[in-house]
Amino acid sequence: MNKKEISEIKKQFTPEHCALTRLCGCYVDGEKNKKTEMEEAFLSLPEEEAFKYFEIFRKALSGTIGKNLLNLEFPLDTEMPGGTQEFLMKLKKSRLQEEALVEAFYDRVIETFPYGENYLILLVHGAYDIPGKASDNEELFDASDEVYEYLLCTICPVKLSKAGLSYDADGNRFGARTRDWLVELPMAGFLFPAFQDRSTDLHSMLYYSKNPEELNEIFAESMFGCPMPMSAGGQKETFNAIIEETLGEDCAYEVVRNIHEKLHELVEERKDEPEPVTLDKTEVKHILAASGVQPEKLEELEEHYEASAGEKTEFLASNVMSTRKFEIKTPDIVIQVNPERADLVETRMIDGRQCLVIGVDDHVEVNGIFVKTIETEKRGYYAGTADEE
Repeated sequence: MNKKEISEIKKQFTPEHCALTRLCGCYVDGEKNKKTEMEEAFLSLPEEEAFKYFEIFRKALSGTIGKNLLNLEFPLDTEMPGGTQEFLMKLKKSRLQEEALVEAFYDRVIETFPYGENYLILLVHGAYDIPGKASDNEELFDASDEVYEYLLCTICPVKLSKAGLSYDADGNRFGARTRDWLVELPMAGFLFPAFQDRSTDLHSMLYYSKNPEELNEIFAESMFGCPMPMSAGGQKETFNAIIEETLGEDCAYEVVRNIHEKLHELVEERKDEPEPVTLDKTEVKHILAASGVQPEKLEELEEHYEASAGEKTEFLASNVMSTRKFEIKTPDIVIQVNPERADLVETRMIDGRQCLVIGVDDHVEVNGIFVKTIETEKRGYYAGTADEE
């Protein structure tokens, strides 16, 4: 799923476009015991409660694709009788009205989800009558020919509110506040099946993790049978290792800066495309060549790429580069530069030592204090000369 498709489904979690039919929930304690369960027709909920659920469901479709929103594909064996995808298909087809299936789902989550505190499993069924689109991209609500039925699940921590003082209006006094068990925004969730090309894709799903570096791979693979992609941090570490091993002694500052600039240019060129920018082995090789890497080093890239990542692995550009900063780090100094002005920093030999040289203008601050540079002194000199004349 891409950004537009995710956004289209998120619109269902509003009072105006609500397509949710049934809500089920199971409260689990830190010892994995089911404390209480619920099931309700979603449209019968009080308005204030519905708004709270909308907020939770939208959160499970929020974030960055490839970081905490991951498109997962079901292996063929999961779609066979008894497979994980086949179970989800039965659950969706039941519209959450078969108690045994819902209970089996709770049991699977409780068995595989690694969390030692209280949490709430929320499972909702929705049926979205997909509107057609005219040539000008306007929705045609009377031209629908498909209903997208889906399940959305969120797993939310339930934590005791903080102790404190509160005002008691009845007693007209301040006293200890009553501590409640509060449902927090989800730490994990999924949408099944995926909404791909504005249609149902039974062979894939969308997985959400609040923390992109804690994807709970064991849970996802046990629960869904889907292999998990490399985390965002893992992609960056692997990509960096490939660059370092390929360049070897030629891994100089200027070359790395050039690679960063080429990546930045590539992302800028494709920023209006709905799909995130991905880098396969061929694309990485092209970027290195455009950055001035020697042909003999490019020949070594394939070996290092396959050894570190695997021949068919693709990296998301947003995971291996930062669009917000260009960072240079030594054991004692960290320099952060606007990515578009990385050219302001260069290396130079001074008194026999390799140094980083930063070009500055007349505006320099140190801990928030404006300091003088040669440029400001020159301006002051010329202004003084003009006054004397």
